[in-house]
Amino acid sequence: MISRQPILEVEGLSTSFGRGRHVLPAVRDVSFSLRQGEVLGLVGESGSGKSVTLRSILGLSRRYGQVSGSVRWKGRDLCTMSERALRPIRGNEIAMIFQEPMTSLNPLLTVGRQLTETLEVHTDLTRAGRRARAIEMLDHVGIPAAASRLEDYPHQFSGGMRQRVMIAIALAAEPQLLLADEPTTALDVTIQAQILDLILRLSDEMNMAVILVTHDLGVVAQTCESVAVMYAGRIVEQGSVREVLSAPRHRYTTGLMQSVPQDVPPRTPLFSVPGAPPSLLNLPQGCAYAARCDAVTDRCIGTRPPLEEIAPGRRVACYHPEPLCQRYSA
Repeated sequence: MISRQPILEVEGLSTSFGRGRHVLPAVRDVSFSLRQGEVLGLVGESGSGKSVTLRSILGLSRRYGQVSGSVRWKGRDLCTMSERALRPIRGNEIAMIFQEPMTSLNPLLTVGRQLTETLEVHTDLTRAGRRARAIEMLDHVGIPAAASRLEDYPHQFSGGMRQRVMIAIALAAEPQLLLADEPTTALDVTIQAQILDLILRLSDEMNMAVILVTHDLGVVAQTCESVAVMYAGRIVEQGSVREVLSAPRHRYTTGLMQSVPQDVPPRTPLFSVPGAPPSLLNLPQGCAYAARCDAVTDRCIGTRPPLEEIAPGRRVACYHPEPLCQRYSA
């Protein structure tokens, strides 16, 4: 059951890299909240700031960038906490699945060692207890003959199985929030469906909140309850999946939806959003989407539209937030 009170509140989160004249604002003034058991989809093109947002929540961007704003986790501001104070939260209360398991898993350590390492840090289990828990988690994520695979190395697993290992490691300490950074990238459609079903099933069983980063609105429609659309480091539209996908209010959201093929006859050219995202090193003064928008006005070019609430739980950063498309059913 989803609690009405948010367990995660992100306010004005901004992350930039570089200094002086070469500052790159990867995330700009991002705000959202998440309740226990809720699944939030964070969607947008590559480079829109989705992955950096997840890393900034956990404080992983602070070593190389400048992070400001507030990330309140159960009343504590993670942005002001030291690395030492964050250590018991990472992997224990908040866990993360990274985008590419082959680069996230240590190729020199067995998967069993990498699983028990997490348990060693975050639990009081004995060595035998950690081994038993590791076998249980591998079995839980659907890896056959789990006990016999503990001594195998990452390269001995297929792409889908490596992703399952990553999920097992992330969930070993039973976190309350899972940050999933495109967990199905480079997997075939069948394995993608299995991984998403697995994450949703575990979320339901553990009453765990999930932030799912993806560029695929089809995945969001099937798995998420709420969605935040990001463009050029900002959230441009936010609300429940049903509301946003049935009647988007931002042209960028509409473009993403129209890019999903639906009942397209053979040899028909597929739709793509015209133009390209702006360089983060040279962002326009007004709306970052203005150069690609078919309804742009002088106001859009001169002043950046704020993210404003247009209905309860529904926010849009656009000066012309009219319903634009009703061709996609959530």
